[in-house]
Amino acid sequence: QVQLVESGGGLVQPGGSLRLSCAASGSISNIKAMAWYRQSPGKEREFVARITNSDITNYADSVKGRFTISRDNAKKNTVYLQMNSLIPEDTAGYYCNALSFSQRQFWGQGTQVTVSS
Repeated sequence: QVQLVESGGGLVQPGGSLRLSCAASGSISNIKAMAWYRQSPGKEREFVARITNSDITNYADSVKGRFTISRDNAKKNTVYLQMNSLIPEDTAGYYCNALSFSQRQFWGQGTQVTVSS
């Protein structure tokens, strides 16, 4: 079992930046990739960014060049999402996701990001 706790959300003006954190605990040795998803009211949850155990990253087209996913190399169990040049369309609940080697998925409780002037 893996537990995920997100933090770092909040209210930011358009053009601003935020950094989200996701701390994993439990059976973290079973995790092969961690990702961020987001969901706005009335919309389906959508993929944002992923980082594998080999530090291979991929991004949704809508955030490429603005968002960066990274891992804390010292802690190994913490993943970050640096979000720059935020736009109102980035407003959503952001959810951390972990994928195990057995293909099980785990989710955090989410953190709200609101981009508004």
